[in-house]
Amino acid sequence: MKHLLDIASWNRREHFTFFSAFEEPFFGLVATVDCTRALAEAKRLGVPFFLYYLHAALQAVNEVEAFRYRIEDGQVYCYDRIHASATIGRADNTFGFSFIEHHNELADFIQAATAEIAAVQASQGLRLNETTSRPDVIHFSAVPWVRFTGLSHARSFSHPDSCPKISVGQTYMEGGATLMPVSINIHHGLADGYHVGLFLAAFQERLG
Repeated sequence: MKHLLDIASWNRREHFTFFSAFEEPFFGLVATVDCTRALAEAKRLGVPFFLYYLHAALQAVNEVEAFRYRIEDGQVYCYDRIHASATIGRADNTFGFSFIEHHNELADFIQAATAEIAAVQASQGLRLNETTSRPDVIHFSAVPWVRFTGLSHARSFSHPDSCPKISVGQTYMEGGATLMPVSINIHHGLADGYHVGLFLAAFQERLG
C-alpha cells in the first residue's frame, strides 16, 4: 500500500522541486559499519551473512520514512513497506535481478530469499521484469571482492528512478572489529544527509 503526499504543504516542497530538475538528482556517500556481532550471530544461526545483513538493511530502510518515498508521475508517494531488488551472482560470474520480499521475522525472510536466490541462479540474463523493477524496493548489491571507499551507479537519466541504492563491500578487520563499507545513493529531492544518517544508525543498531 502507498499514500500520496501533499506536496503543497510538504516542508520539503522546494527541495523536491529544485533537485527534481537536475539531470542527476541522486547523491551518495560511503560509511563504515561494525558487523562483528552480526557476523558471529549469522554463524551461530547457520544463515548466510548476506541474508542476515540484507534483512537488517531492510528493517532499517522501513524505519526511515524518507527511504520509503517514491516519485511517480511527478507526485510523491510513501509506501508502507519496502522490499529488495538485489543483484544475485551466478556460478558463471553473471548476475540477475531478484525480488526479495521483506519479512519482519528473520526466519521467514531467509526462507523466501533462499527460494528467490535459487531461482535467479538457475536462470540466465538479467531477469528484468515487472516484479524485479517494482518501485517499492531498494536496489541492493554486494561487492564482497572490494573494500571500496567510493561507488557510483550506471543510470539512464531518461528513465524515471527514485529507488534508493545500497551497496556493501568487502569486510575487513581493524582494531579487533570486523568492519564493512556501505554505499548509499538516494534522490536528493526526497532525502538529505540527515536521513542517510538515520538509516545508517538504524542499520548499525540491527547489526549489533
